Amino acid sequence: MFHTAKNTLQKIRTKYKAFREKRRAREKKHFLKPEQKEKLVAFLNRYSLIFHYLLACSVCFVIEIISRHSFVSAFIFIFDRGLVFLYNSMIVFTSLHLVYFFRRRALMRTIISVAWLFLGTINGCILAKRVTPFTYTDVKLINDLFTMQSNYFSNGEALAVILLVASVLAGIIILWKKGPKYQGRQNRFASIGAIGLFAFFIPMVTQAAVNNNVLADYFENIAQGYEDYGFVYSFSASVMDQGMRAPQDYSQETVDTALSKVNPEASDSSELPNVICVLLESFIDPKEINFLNFSENPTPNFDHLYSNYSSGYLTVPVVGAGTANTEFEILTGMGMKYFGLGEYPYKTILKSTSCESVASDLGNNLGYGTHVVHNNGGNFYSRKNAFTQMGFDSFISKEMMNIQEYTPLGTWPTDNILIGEVEKALDSTEQQDFIYTITVQGHGAYPTEKVIENPEITVTGAENEAKNNEWEYYVNQIHEVDKFIANLTDMLSKRDEKTVVVFFGDHLPTMGLKDEDTKSQSIFNTKYVTWNNFGMKKTDQDLTSYQLLAAIMDQANIHEGTMFSFHQNSSYQLTEENSRDMELLQYDILYGKRYAYQGEDLYPASNLQMGVQDVTLERVEALDDGLHIYGTNFTPWSKAFVNGARVSTSFISDRELKISMNNFEEGANSLVVNQMGSSETIFRSSNEISYLKPVMEQPEPSEELPVDDTTENTPSSIDKAVNGGQQDEPSQQDDSDAPDHPADLDEEENGDLNLTE
Repeated sequence: MFHTAKNTLQKIRTKYKAFREKRRAREKKHFLKPEQKEKLVAFLNRYSLIFHYLLACSVCFVIEIISRHSFVSAFIFIFDRGLVFLYNSMIVFTSLHLVYFFRRRALMRTIISVAWLFLGTINGCILAKRVTPFTYTDVKLINDLFTMQSNYFSNGEALAVILLVASVLAGIIILWKKGPKYQGRQNRFASIGAIGLFAFFIPMVTQAAVNNNVLADYFENIAQGYEDYGFVYSFSASVMDQGMRAPQDYSQETVDTALSKVNPEASDSSELPNVICVLLESFIDPKEINFLNFSENPTPNFDHLYSNYSSGYLTVPVVGAGTANTEFEILTGMGMKYFGLGEYPYKTILKSTSCESVASDLGNNLGYGTHVVHNNGGNFYSRKNAFTQMGFDSFISKEMMNIQEYTPLGTWPTDNILIGEVEKALDSTEQQDFIYTITVQGHGAYPTEKVIENPEITVTGAENEAKNNEWEYYVNQIHEVDKFIANLTDMLSKRDEKTVVVFFGDHLPTMGLKDEDTKSQSIFNTKYVTWNNFGMKKTDQDLTSYQLLAAIMDQANIHEGTMFSFHQNSSYQLTEENSRDMELLQYDILYGKRYAYQGEDLYPASNLQMGVQDVTLERVEALDDGLHIYGTNFTPWSKAFVNGARVSTSFISDRELKISMNNFEEGANSLVVNQMGSSETIFRSSNEISYLKPVMEQPEPSEELPVDDTTENTPSSIDKAVNGGQQDEPSQQDDSDAPDHPADLDEEENGDLNLTE
């Protein structure tokens, strides 16, 4: 046996030796001779800077092809804006100098090039789904991307990305193990000097290019900016240019001068109305699109309000995505134009800094109850934290709602559920309320295939059938939103409370629209309309989103807040002087020494409460299929915790949940139900009850029906479960972290890679 094994190993060794010799022979036949190879390597090393710049140009060219989704467009960009392209290449070229710190230069060249191409590919993928390009701030939204990816990308697309990334990583590993090493003398000091030289000159070159209109340091339209100045420069600018820069003349004196324009009139406290502000996701009056035709008017209720109450065009800071930035302007009266490229204040400055807002102004100064109502995730865009920093009292997010109805694609909740939640917010306080409501039904993406078999509204006029299908789906969702507008105002009209409501679109949908496609001749224009039940005078005017609430409150004789009073006193005219003063006040409040507040924090963060109704546990009952939990205000996001540990939970109705008996230990067990957000966030907890599991022989696990957390709840299944269980197993609500629905619901602004909400 020993000899047999020895002979076998000898044969294997002989065969491997023969194979190795053959391979060496092939290498000698097909590759350069050693001396030729040495000469080539020496030549490449001697002129590596030239080859690095050629490589940088190639990388930039490929990135532009990916970003523009067109070889021809990238080629035109090179020739039309040659200096811009060379500048982009210089940035990549500078990054390639890092290879001189390593002996594995081929590996480092590959890694750096792949890194740039990876960023460009992300930008291309995002632009395929939304209008707003990829910025550095989007990196901070990565968690939001994972919660909403299925709303934008199919499983096949996600798998393709995973395979591509895996292939690239495999190639890098092979190159690390098998790639060549630089054998010459390394001069790291020279490399440091070269990088330092570039670091010194690039800002000078950049400023010169800006001064000569070769580059721009501010993009009024970020998508157009990326197209005009290339991805590499634009993305790099979003990295370097964050937050707000201190105005050159920032001081106590200049802030005091700006504050002299903030001298609000006294609000009429005896006649204060409820103020309800409703953000209509991706809403635009479809009749504003020049080329579309409709079988009937999609927005009759919106049109009625437009004709009979204060209304006008609304200029917003984003297009196609970026809901949170329109939202920031609306709630604070501050302008996004003073921030760096691609900024999301919710994800940056408001992470840890309190901010005066309409909520703190009305709440602190006039005693309003202040609430947010939104039929999607409480953590998206870091909204829970942002609303805390803005001083809101409560936030009713989807996790606090019994959502059962979704859009035809199953991607977003419908908006009618918000009517009851707004009413709950109004009923939760005895005083006047400010309620900020965020809808989601109109959110993209929109299908290119026909989804609605018999749509209420048929649409024609788009360039091809796929686009017509997109518009038809969108218009029919907007038609449903229009019904929501009527239903909400109808509910409010039946309440004996003075109320003013403002509805507005946060940005255009992601349809690739251009200025000339719209009647207003601007893709940054949406519309706003109002409603009231106390005879407020109709005052039509076109506004920016940071002026909107100032104007509406002005009409209602409410004069509160630094920024809102500033807009009221400036008569909504942003002259050069007013713009400078607005920037001073905004910087002082967010980043400066708060001269406007005498250096104090006059508007601290609030103790935000999620929801306005308690989740209560009343009793439990052990049945054959598990332990049934009875109580109030359960939602599909209610999860049971036994002895402090989360357990798989089946949602049956707003008064009943079910868990497995296997989750309990013999004897006393504590039971709590928590309302769960993404990333294992506990938004609200019920009271705790105790369950005593009897010490007895338990049925075999096979005798229990399994808890299936993957099946969608439907109204019919809930009815069956509640009315006698006339089915083998009630439908179960998914109990994973991210899933909000079978389509893995969460928002945009996309994102608003909104990230496109």
